Amino acid sequence: MNRLLTIAGAAATLTFFSNASPDLANAGDVLDRVLTTKTLTVAVGTDWGTMAHLNASHEFEGFDVDVANGIAKKIGVELKFVTPGWDIIVGGQWHGRWDIAMGQMTPTKVRAEKLDFVNYFYSRSIAVVHKDSKASKLSDLDGKVVGATAGSVDEKYANHSLSAEWIGATPIKYQFTPAKVTSYPDADVMMQDLRLGDGVRLDGIVMSQEGFPKMVASGYPFRQLGEPVFASPAAISVSKNDREFTEKVADAIKSMKDDGTLSELSKKWYDGTDYTSEK
Repeated sequence: MNRLLTIAGAAATLTFFSNASPDLANAGDVLDRVLTTKTLTVAVGTDWGTMAHLNASHEFEGFDVDVANGIAKKIGVELKFVTPGWDIIVGGQWHGRWDIAMGQMTPTKVRAEKLDFVNYFYSRSIAVVHKDSKASKLSDLDGKVVGATAGSVDEKYANHSLSAEWIGATPIKYQFTPAKVTSYPDADVMMQDLRLGDGVRLDGIVMSQEGFPKMVASGYPFRQLGEPVFASPAAISVSKNDREFTEKVADAIKSMKDDGTLSELSKKWYDGTDYTSEK
């Protein structure tokens, strides 16, 4: 994520590794550090839910944790986790403190000025209604009251103000036009309002599809309305300006896609659903 400094004493460095493996001899600054220390340092969160969290034994687990382990295995190094704040990760000033960051970051063009990206996941947003709703298609939410979490892409979608700023984006297609969008600072309060019944406070909500199955399993009387309204890519963020290292990470992810590992990890953590492809 950080703009790496030019390697001082490049000639000396190359001379030092002239008898090492070809990978080391041609490595950039980050790849050089990872291969010589035999350690991939990965930024994750302790409270990222299904992506990454600490279990009862105070060990990291989650989809992103398993993916990071897979990357380290493909590169042939050990794995080390660190836990910087999300704002620090996004800021891009890593200064060599970690090599990649998980977290399913949306790879926007603005962020690409500071970071490199390797896509590995697609986040999908859906419209959800109370099970007693008479709505059968997305357009049935036209003129209705729809809830969304404040500051989220879901809120922007409901307000028809979502700009698809991620790399390779296609224009957003709005499939319903609410009469009112109610923004909630807390998603739990939004869920409770919809739980009161169809049309009591809300006619529907826009939310991430990934968390929906567990919500229903926990007793919420909701159902998904139609297909996902949009999908956005989610990426591993990588230290900037080391093409060789970014390619190493990308090759590891491609290998995990090709052999089915990535798909299986998604199904393991997301109730049997493969979120590693756009469709």
